[in-house]
Parts: sequence; C-alpha cells; structure tokens
Amino acid sequence: MGNRGKTLRKARATQADVARLAGVSQATVSYVLNNNTSVSVPVETRQRIHDAIQQLGYIPDRNARSLRTSKTFTIACVIPDITNPFYPAFARGVQDIADVQGYDLILYNTDGIAEKEQKCLHSILQGKADGVVATFSHLGLTELQPLYERNIAVVKMDVAPVDVHDLPVDVLYIDNVEAAQTAVSFLIEHGHRRIAMIGGTDAPPRDTRLLGYRQAMAARQLVTDELLIHSGDFTQGSGYRAMRDLLDLPSEIRPTAVFAANDLMAIGALMAITEAGLHVPQDIAVVGFDDIPAASLVNPPLTTITHFTERLGRRAAEMLLERLNGDVHAPGRDEAMPYQLIIRESA
Repeated sequence: MGNRGKTLRKARATQADVARLAGVSQATVSYVLNNNTSVSVPVETRQRIHDAIQQLGYIPDRNARSLRTSKTFTIACVIPDITNPFYPAFARGVQDIADVQGYDLILYNTDGIAEKEQKCLHSILQGKADGVVATFSHLGLTELQPLYERNIAVVKMDVAPVDVHDLPVDVLYIDNVEAAQTAVSFLIEHGHRRIAMIGGTDAPPRDTRLLGYRQAMAARQLVTDELLIHSGDFTQGSGYRAMRDLLDLPSEIRPTAVFAANDLMAIGALMAITEAGLHVPQDIAVVGFDDIPAASLVNPPLTTITHFTERLGRRAAEMLLERLNGDVHAPGRDEAMPYQLIIRESA
C-alpha cells in the first residue's frame, strides 16, 4: 500500500519556533505566555510574539507547564445553584479574568447542600486547582483550613463583612443588610406601610436580607407583622407559592408591597399577583434582589437591587490571582463591592 491510507501530521509548533519567528529569545516568549510581570517586555515585542503564535498555531503544553511549576493553572469556582441566572453571570466574570491570566476554570454546583460542599472541598484538595472562588452556605473559614495548609488560594463570597483574623483568605461581599434596607426604605418612601417579605431558606442571604427588612421597618417606627414574612427556597415556584399565601390573607391585613430576597422569587410573586386579577404596582408593588437578566424583561419590569454580577466575578478572580501570582502576601483582605437600587415599573 506504500503511503496510502497514512495521515500526514503537521509537526506541533514549539516555543522555540515562536521565538525564532518573532526574533526573540525563548525566555521572552515564556515571560509573555506566563504573564510574568517581573520582567518588562515592550508592547511591540509582545505583539510580534502574539503574531507568531497565531501564524504558527502554537498551543502551550499545559502539562509541561504544570510539571515545571508544580501548578495546575486551574481555578475552581464553587456555586450553590447553576440554574439561578445570577451564578452563570458571576462565573462568566471569573472566567474572563482567568482566561487573560492563562488559567482554566472548573465549576462545581453544590445546590447549597453541606455534603456536596464537603465533596467539592475534597476534590480541590486532591490537586484539582490552585485556587478557589466559592460561595459556601455551610463551610466557614475554619472548615477551609485544609486549603490554606496546602497553599490553595481562597476567595470566599459572603453577605457581610468577615473578620479573617490572620488567615490567608480573601473575602468579597455585598452588604446585604444595607442593600435590603435600601429596597424596603424605597417602598416605605412611596407610602407603603404593610410590606411583606419573601425570604429564603438554608442559604447565606436569608438572615442578612431579612435583617435589613426588619431594620428598615423599625427605622420608620413601623410594626413588623410576622404574618407578612414568608419563606421560599430562592426559586420562582417558591415565590409564587408564598405570594399565593399572602394573597389569601384577609383584605385588611394583606400587604400593599412585597420585598423578595431574590429576583426569581419576585418573578414568582408577580405571576401570582397577575393570576389573582390584581395589578402591579397599582394593587401590590414588588421589589426583588439580584437584577438577573429576566428582571428587565418581565411585565412589568422589576425594580430590584443590582450588585453588578459579572464585575463581582471579575474582582473575585483578580483577588485570587493577585495571591497566586505572589502580588499579595499579607493576611486576608475583606473588600466590599457596590450595589444599586434599579428602579423600574414594578414599584
């Protein structure tokens, strides 16, 4: 048969090939590929290297790189619910920064279940990642100690300031108490006095957002009626059911406004109100939390708290990589991120 049936394979380009074509040393190519900031490489030189990489179709050998550095060049992102639109947007922000820095991203979904969080922790400890950005419902700073001991960088997403003491862990948070106060105060300023709360269960935002609701009511000397506080599980269906229960209350104590602890539950509440033949916001105003993409698409568009989800993910990844790249050696940082009330037509 001679050479018939044989597939001719093009030799894989190497760093040395890139260096020859770009007219630089192989070390300079390595500096650029590894985003090494300790060596200054002129912009023109970087461009020649990137042009050579594209022309040759060069693909870095991740395994060889890992062997040289004892790093996986992988970041783990742990989230509680991949079906909640907030978290894919957050993960997108993490990946944007990881891509630029030459890191892969693996995603763990825990459903907010303690056993699944432990399983993620064990997986990461087996050498699956150099660092982790995580939203944990059950694991605190103490439970993450094995990660610190293995020099695995950690950025923990939280709902309030956290005293990290001398631990090498960074905490990024939105002040959920203050944000919830802002949402409820807006309803009070618009004349509402009987304001219901659809809170969550078994997840960190639950207590802080409920506390913000209570503090906003107390600040205006308004009585918090426990009949108006209902729990959901942060899904649209639970918001719908909670709103149905609120609508079943006698008309004299029925709420004129509802603050939901996330947008999915707020959208469920909108559905229940409309199904009952009532109008938003004329009969009942609704405010949510998160500003997921659907918040601006529902009818009426939802007034809600945004915490700039992708920006949050990007900052989390930046903090993680600052520690992985050796730019930060101090004990853990505690950093607040901004939020804003987005006023639309539901309130």
